[in-house]
Amino acid sequence: MLLARTLDELRAGCASLRAKHGTLALVPTMGALHDGHRALVCAAGADGAAVVTSIFVNPLQFGASEDLSRYPRDEAGDLAALEECGCHLVWLPDVATMYPADDVTTIVVAGPAERWEGEARPGHFRGVATVCAKLFGQVRPDRAFFGEKDWQQLQVVSRMVADLLLPLKIVGVPTVREPDGLALSSRNRFLTAEDRRRAPRLHEVLLGLSRAMAKGAGADAVADARQELTRSGFAVDYLALVDGQTLAPLNTAQEGSRLVAAARIGSVRLIDNLGI
Repeated sequence: MLLARTLDELRAGCASLRAKHGTLALVPTMGALHDGHRALVCAAGADGAAVVTSIFVNPLQFGASEDLSRYPRDEAGDLAALEECGCHLVWLPDVATMYPADDVTTIVVAGPAERWEGEARPGHFRGVATVCAKLFGQVRPDRAFFGEKDWQQLQVVSRMVADLLLPLKIVGVPTVREPDGLALSSRNRFLTAEDRRRAPRLHEVLLGLSRAMAKGAGADAVADARQELTRSGFAVDYLALVDGQTLAPLNTAQEGSRLVAAARIGSVRLIDNLGI
């Protein structure tokens, strides 16, 4: 497995891998890797593509009230995990490489970025879109792989790629969950034992709501589900039925609709989503 910490090393490594494998697949991450990330790497390399995984904790997607320094980091563990699951090259840029002091350009996104996480975390998707555009320009992948757990992020990046006519395909990979339903996240390690016991209730409520809406339940069922989460100890940022691509709110389920939710349990903010 190759390591690149400079743009020259990255370009040389990507050129060598493309000559050998024909196609490049990118898995952008912020590190602290878990089985969800491993699933992305496996999916990226399933058809013989060379897999490039980036590890970069992106300061531009953290708000003023969010603690960038608290985000978990484990470079040695991440590299061992990536080598074990068949990654070909790991891109490890520093902040100065990604955001030179004279940078003046960021990407402003609207549409699917405007609600939910966009409102809860102002500027977050500007940071996501900007760093992804930079990674796409640096690696020049044929495909890039994102987890469906961050459903809104997946739609924002897909729309950016379509709108800017970028020459790559965005591929979503299904959410990987613990046996009790909790979606894997790097932040789960901050759950206390009691909060970890209660955390799967978010998925349980979404699952029950999804089944109810598939049978014709409407907005009242969504409101009831929010109250159920509150009774279960969650502080709910949002729980909504939306169009799966545009993230526009819906009153009743239709083809391609999705439930999206964000709720805090203890000190940890969990996000999840589920199709109808």
